[in-house]
Formats: sequence, C-alpha cells, structure tokens
Amino acid sequence: MLNLYIEKNGDLWFGIITDEEKIYATTFNQNRKTVLHNLLLKVPFNMPFKQNEKSSAFARRILKSLKNIYYGKETSESFPLATEQLSVYSRKVIEAVLQVPIGYVTSYGFVAKCVGGSPRAVGRVMASNLFPLLVPCHRVVRSDFTLGGYGFGLNVKLEILKRESRGFSSEREIRVNDGKLRVFPVEFVLKRVNINSFKFNSFVR
Repeated sequence: MLNLYIEKNGDLWFGIITDEEKIYATTFNQNRKTVLHNLLLKVPFNMPFKQNEKSSAFARRILKSLKNIYYGKETSESFPLATEQLSVYSRKVIEAVLQVPIGYVTSYGFVAKCVGGSPRAVGRVMASNLFPLLVPCHRVVRSDFTLGGYGFGLNVKLEILKRESRGFSSEREIRVNDGKLRVFPVEFVLKRVNINSFKFNSFVR
C-alpha cells in the first residue's frame, strides 16, 4: 500500500508518495490541490494507495529533507528511490544528478558525457523527474549557464539556486561509476542571469 502525505511549510505545500521503505514521488507547490493532483498523477499504475493525514516517522524525515533542500539548507539524509519502473538510461541520469552537491550545478551536456546519450535525452529525463528536490534537477542547466527548463517555473529554479549559493569559485569533477561529471559553482549561473538582466534593462531604457 502506498501512502500519500501532504504538509504545509510557510506558503508552500510539500507532498510525497511512499510505501514506508522507498519514495515513489515528491512534489511541491503553493496550492494544496495542485500538490495532491500532481501526486495522484505519479501513483504507479495498479498500485493501491491512500492519503494519510498524520505523517509517519519516515515521511517526516523525507518532508524535512524536501524543505531543507528547497530553502537552500544542507541535508545529509538520503533515501531509497523507487526507480524500478524507469528505464535503465533514466536511472543512470538520476544517479549522476544525485551526485551534484549543493552550491554547484552541471549541464545537460556534461551529464550526457558522463552517462551517454544526448543533452536533449538528459533534458527529457529531468522534465519527467519523479523526485524533484531529492533528485536535484534544479542543479542542471544549459552549457552556457542559462537556466534551461524547470517544471515548477524558471523563477522558482533561480530562487532555489540563489539560496544554494555558497561562494565557490572553481569547478570540480565528480566520479560517477565509470565516468566523471563536471560541476560548476552556482555563481556561474547567477552571474549569467545578472548579465542577461542588465542587457535587458539597458535595452528597454
């Protein structure tokens, strides 16, 4: 039996699907009905589920981690994800993106170089990410450090990245199985956004 949990924190609602051993989906939104709707869309076919008003201890840990990630806080928690129904390629992309630490971003292209496929294929996996925040697709941007896409809106993606800024200045390489993934300080993205904003403001004047 799958359990759906929804919890409010400030102006935001967070939602999860779990069987108390693994996570099947996460989501967040300012609207409670939207969170519930998004969760229902992610319930695996033919699996029974129920919505629980009172969170289990496992669910509370997951929800706390979601909030911490959203608000740019460090979290050491990791949880088993139910990825069995995903393609082998999707699992490889998710595994790589999970390695991108707070304060850094990578690009669709560098993920593709690490696990195979194309930047577009990586983008498709990120667009259908069942585990937003836990699988930090907000840390995947374009190769020119523009934001790319984000299902919750680019403004939300930018605000999360701003909160994750740690003042790093140098890129790194992270080993992912047999490959290496290049990651870059969030500041590279923020600088690019500021440059584009300056150009736009100069143009409209």
